[in-house]
Amino acid sequence: MHSTHTIALPNRPPLQLGRRALVMGILNVTPDSFSDGGQHNLVESAVAHAQAMIAEGADILDIGGESTRPGAEPVGTQEELDRVMPVIDALIAAGVSAPISIDTYKPLVADQAIQAGASIINDVHGLQGAPEMAPIAALHDVPVIAMHWHKDRDRSTPLQHSTQLYFADTLARAAAAGISRDKIMLDPGFGFGKSLAENYALLRELKSHSGSVHLGGDFPILVGTSRKSMIGKLLQNQPEERLAGTIATTVLGYMNGGHIFRVHDVKPNRDALRVAEATLYGPPETGE
Repeated sequence: MHSTHTIALPNRPPLQLGRRALVMGILNVTPDSFSDGGQHNLVESAVAHAQAMIAEGADILDIGGESTRPGAEPVGTQEELDRVMPVIDALIAAGVSAPISIDTYKPLVADQAIQAGASIINDVHGLQGAPEMAPIAALHDVPVIAMHWHKDRDRSTPLQHSTQLYFADTLARAAAAGISRDKIMLDPGFGFGKSLAENYALLRELKSHSGSVHLGGDFPILVGTSRKSMIGKLLQNQPEERLAGTIATTVLGYMNGGHIFRVHDVKPNRDALRVAEATLYGPPETGE
């Protein structure tokens, strides 16, 4: 059911994607993120939280210095650098074992973060924002997580067709910059420009939105539903009350072909994924 991929990283072992799901721990060093703003925006607390997530099973750390929640104020490039760079420097100095992903749509932030030791660019604009982003990724030969966020899409076009067209454009931009296809991971963008019904259709039909038939090959899929409003609107609850809903979406996303799961709560999602992995493929040999 799960396609297999080996994603090369600079100066680190490659990511192995397939039956074993990878957990990406969210490290927002912002004062205003929708769920955990202000909790980890000091270097010491950010590093402590990163180390705690690794201890709980995080395979990747995703560091972001600007909130993309609805209504969030844009952050200037220098301010974003001031937020993320000290944390990346401290994590590299501490010798963290997990690769670091930089969650940014600004080419200069991506460039500086990679030079400091980040290994992955996570671009919410899917290489379709700043024209310099794809060349920066190609220059440093790092993989890219390209998210679907088509703000002005034609709502009369079915979402599945819209995501496929969007990702085809992303792949064309990547190829033009010299990024190989085996460096691209796709994020269908849960909660970004989508209705409640569309978010759940997306979860149900995950591989159809990011799959092989229309894009010329299978791509790794990242699922990012943690604590999002698609859960809150359904259950009428607040972000801190959405763990059970998040775990449900994580397991469903895995069963439908997802590879990487971007979450706030690492251990419970890791545990749920282990059960889902055993259900699909059988548990590890224990001698019992």
